[in-house]
Order: sequence, then C-alpha cells, then structure tokens
Amino acid sequence: MKKALFFSFLALLGSQPILAQKDTEALQKADSLFAADSIEAAYPFYRQVLRQQKVYSPRMLLRMAYVQEGLGHYPAALYYLSLAQARQPRRSTWAKMASLAQRHRLTGYPDSWRQQLRIVFRRYYYRLLQVALLVAVVGGTVLWLRRRERRGWWVAYAAYVLATAAFLNLLRPERSGLVARSRAALMAGPSPGATWLTTAAVGDRLVVLGKQDVWYRVRWQGKDAYIRQHDLLEVQ
Repeated sequence: MKKALFFSFLALLGSQPILAQKDTEALQKADSLFAADSIEAAYPFYRQVLRQQKVYSPRMLLRMAYVQEGLGHYPAALYYLSLAQARQPRRSTWAKMASLAQRHRLTGYPDSWRQQLRIVFRRYYYRLLQVALLVAVVGGTVLWLRRRERRGWWVAYAAYVLATAAFLNLLRPERSGLVARSRAALMAGPSPGATWLTTAAVGDRLVVLGKQDVWYRVRWQGKDAYIRQHDLLEVQ
C-alpha cells in the first residue's frame, strides 16, 4: 500500500509519542510491524492496546483507521477517525472523514467553512475555557474585595460571566455516534410503535442529545429522533 498517498495527513502529528505511559510490548510490536509495512499484522496489537489499557493517542487511532480503510472496512475506519478527532480535533482528520463519507454516500459529515471553524474552536476549547474561568475568578475576587466600585463594573462582570456561559454551551464538544447496523431505524419517539422516520446506513454519523432507556435521542435533519442503543456506537 502507498502510505504517503493514502494517509499523508498522518505526518501532521509529527513525532508525538503513541502513549503517554510507558510503551508496552504489544505497542512496540505494533509500531515495529507498521514501520516494516506489515500494517495488517500490526492492527491486532494496536487493538489489544486499545482494549486492555483503555488509552490511546490520535496517531495510533489514525494508523488503525489506515489499516481498516485499506481492507475496505470503511465503517471501522470512520470510527477510529472519529475517536482521533474527538481526542485531538484537526481539519485534516475531518477532511478525511468527509471524503470517506462522500465516497460511500453517508450523512452527518458536513464539509463546510462553518464546520472548519468549529474544529478550530474545539481544538483550543479547553485552553480558552481555562483562561475564561481564571479571568472570571480573578475579576470576581477583585470586585468583591473592592465592594465600593461603581455599578458599571459589576454590570460588565455579569455580562462577561454570561458570555462565558454562552461559550461553554455553544462551543462545547458534541457527543456523536456512528450507526453500527445496516438499515437501522430512526423513530420519532423512544418506542417501537413510534412513527418511523427513515433508515440509516452503517457509518452514518448522528449527534447524540441524550439517552432514554434503550434508546439514544439524536439529531436528524434539525429534529429529534430516536435510535436503538445497539444500533449506534457512541464515540467516547
């Protein structure tokens, strides 16, 4: 396989370590096989690391996605790409996901300037959040110590707190899931007797809004819909 042509955006990750923890024997074996172009043989070891240690890096996930796409298993490739994107949002990773989705006529992978802007914000979301909360705490402390400050300062502080809350709500990372079964039904309510809305394809991406009993509440065409829990693989 031609790795340079197939997954060139992998180079964007540079020389980051696969895991922050001490390398395991399985991981070392996987890296060795992957470097020797025995990528299919490397995949079981990567999967072992992912399952047993419950830790992973974007680079390892991108390698797993590369293997699965090469085997023609595009739903698995999309799942690993989604995990990598959730851990480290990158426009290049999303572009790969959107390309795969377009090739297989899947929904839920918008490739617009708005989506690109969201990715940039989400990449720095937690850093911006830390700064915003730090400013809020410092500002509130100063105003409390200097209670005689003009009302205008308190109004400005309240406006800042409200803006920070809006930031948390609008830009927080969204939960998502990939349809795991062919012809999975989307229903208007959390019941088999509810109105049938449509049938989803394996690999379709849905934004998860919540969970009710054995149903996920998801967003579909701007509306709430429900899909059975075993039909959706949530990206965590």
